[in-house]
Amino acid sequence: MIQTADRLRSIEEYYFSKKLREVRAMAAAGKPIINIGIGSPDLPPSEAVINSFRESVGHAGAHQYQSYQGLPELRETIAKFYKEKFDVDVDPSNEVLPLMGSKEGIMHISMAFLNEGDEVLIPNPGYPTYTSVTKLVGAVPKQYDLAADNGWFPDLESLRQQDLSGVKLMWVSYPHMPTGAKASSSQFQALVAFAKEQNILLINDNPYSFVLSNNPLSILSVKGAKDIAIELNSLSKTFNMAGWRVGMVLGSEENLTAILKVKSNMDSGMFYGIQKGAIEALKSGKDWFDQLDSTYKARRKLMFQLADKLQCTYDSNTVGMFVWAKLPKGSLHSEDFIDRILQDKNIFVAPGTIFGSNGEGYIRFSLCVTEAKIKEAIDRF
Repeated sequence: MIQTADRLRSIEEYYFSKKLREVRAMAAAGKPIINIGIGSPDLPPSEAVINSFRESVGHAGAHQYQSYQGLPELRETIAKFYKEKFDVDVDPSNEVLPLMGSKEGIMHISMAFLNEGDEVLIPNPGYPTYTSVTKLVGAVPKQYDLAADNGWFPDLESLRQQDLSGVKLMWVSYPHMPTGAKASSSQFQALVAFAKEQNILLINDNPYSFVLSNNPLSILSVKGAKDIAIELNSLSKTFNMAGWRVGMVLGSEENLTAILKVKSNMDSGMFYGIQKGAIEALKSGKDWFDQLDSTYKARRKLMFQLADKLQCTYDSNTVGMFVWAKLPKGSLHSEDFIDRILQDKNIFVAPGTIFGSNGEGYIRFSLCVTEAKIKEAIDRF
C-alpha cells in the first residue's frame, strides 16, 4: 500500500462525515431518525433563482470554462449587495472574488499566506475547518478562548500578553458559529486595531449575517479594515443554496491577487448557470429576508421548547440558524449526552466538543428541520 502524505497524520476525518454514516445506517435499518445536528438549509432557493438557472443553461458559452474571477456581473452584484446591506464599498474589478463556497476560501487563504511553522489564531469554540486546514498547510494552530461570560468574544488584552511573534493570521466568525453571538461595530473596530498593532491578517467568516439578524455587520465597514482584514461570505445560508457552492471573499486588491494565484491553479471557474442564479439571489428584496426570518423564528421558538425539555439553558438573543444550549449541571459529557439521545430517542444533535474544548458542556441544535419534525422531537421526550 502506498504511504499517505505526512500531513494526513495531523488531521482526522470531519466529525459530521463520520457521524452521519452512523446516522444513515440507523435510518437504513428502519430507525425513525430526526437529524437536528446539521446546518444544511432544507428550504429551497427562490423561484426566481431557479428560473434564472434554467434559462442560463441555454445561453451561448454556458457550458465552457468560465473566468477564474467569475462573471463581471456577479462581482458587480456582490459589490452592490455589500454596499446596500453593509454600507461597504468594494471595487468589483479587484476587491471581490467569487468562490465555490466559502469553505474553499479557507483553504485558498491559508495556502496563499501561510508558510510551514506559521502560527494561526483560531477560536475555541469555532468552526473545525480552521484547525484542519491550518494543519494541512503545515502551519500551527494557536487556539484562543471564547467564553459565555465575555459574549463569546476574544479577550484581546489577554492575547496581547502572549507571544504572538509567530502569528501570521487570525480567524474570527461573527455572527459566531456555533454560539450565534454577535459582534458590535466597536468590537470589530477593536479587532481591526489589534490586527494592525500585531501585524496579523484578520479574516472574518461571515455567512450568518442574514439569519434572524436585524443588524447585519461586516468587518470591512471599519475604516481602514481592508489594510489588514478580509471577509468570507456565502449564499448557502442566506439564500438556501448550500449545495450550489457559491461564496465570496472580499478585501484589498493585493490580498485577493494572492488568493487568486492559488484559486486559479485549483479550479477552472464556476459553472455559468450557478453564477447567474447567484446574481438573481443577491438581488432578492426585503420580502425574501422577512420570509426567511419568519420561518426560522417559528422553528427557533419550538427548538427552545426542546432545549427546555432537556433542561438546557440558552441565550434567546443570538442569531444564525442554530441554538447553542448549555447542558444541565451534572449531565454526561457532551458527546455521551448526544449519543444517549441518538440511541434512546433516535434524535441526532451536535455535541459542542466538535467545535473545541470550550464546547464541552454544550450541544448545538440546527434550525434546518421542519416545525413538524421539531414537534415530533419534543413529543419523544
